[in-house]
Amino acid sequence: MKKILYILLTLSVAPLAMNAQKTNEIGLFLGGSYYIGELNPTGHLNSLTRPAGGIVFRHNFGYRLSLTGSGILGSVQGIDARSSSFEQQQRNLSFRSRIYELAARMEFNFIEYKIGDDRHEFTPFMFLGLSVFNFNPKATYNNQWVGLQPLKTEGQAKGYLRTQLAIPFGAGLKMNLAKRIGLVLEWGMRKTFTDYVDDVSTVYANPADLAANGPAAVALADRSGASDNIGRQRGNPRTKDWYCFTGLTLTFQLSDKPKSCSSYKY
Repeated sequence: MKKILYILLTLSVAPLAMNAQKTNEIGLFLGGSYYIGELNPTGHLNSLTRPAGGIVFRHNFGYRLSLTGSGILGSVQGIDARSSSFEQQQRNLSFRSRIYELAARMEFNFIEYKIGDDRHEFTPFMFLGLSVFNFNPKATYNNQWVGLQPLKTEGQAKGYLRTQLAIPFGAGLKMNLAKRIGLVLEWGMRKTFTDYVDDVSTVYANPADLAANGPAAVALADRSGASDNIGRQRGNPRTKDWYCFTGLTLTFQLSDKPKSCSSYKY
């Protein structure tokens, strides 16, 4: 019985091994980026979305599974004054930051897919990975953009790290355009482990304590115009910030090993 099961398993796996045509792709990503956090708690793909772009390299293990590496540059921003929330308007904070990301992820195709193959020309897919990203929130002071992290606007003893890890995940569509050209449409969130992408997390600090960091720290820590905010909630430390890249990737197939024997395919 064990021998029969072994033979059946071998016969079932053999076609998959024969059809595992490994290929490589390189591509250009163009799209948009935005963030979800204290200064933009629920707005996806709204007026705060900024341009993003990067390069992509994909190694296809076969028709279903791929390993993809990418380097993407984007920008995120948040503006309390644009919010429909009265509380946010009163807080009146704002920031912008570039996001530099290096990421690796695994992709799973729901349908067998291969660039240039008319039998496998389209599939939805999902992905999960790990990324390292760098951010640098800034705000305007005296008509100049000033980095917020060195100012310690919430009275932190130590500044937060501006290079962090994140978990990218999302979904999209892959489709063939030509013999060696494919198009990928994707939407991907990044779960971060920091609440300071926007420099807002905890409570208002005492201006007297912030004075040691300079007048910019005092001015940018509290822009509400109120005089009694010390110790009041400025952000929500129980939630972390997120950022997103969404857009199109045009990919070009670099290599294609010989096709498997058709008798094994069908």
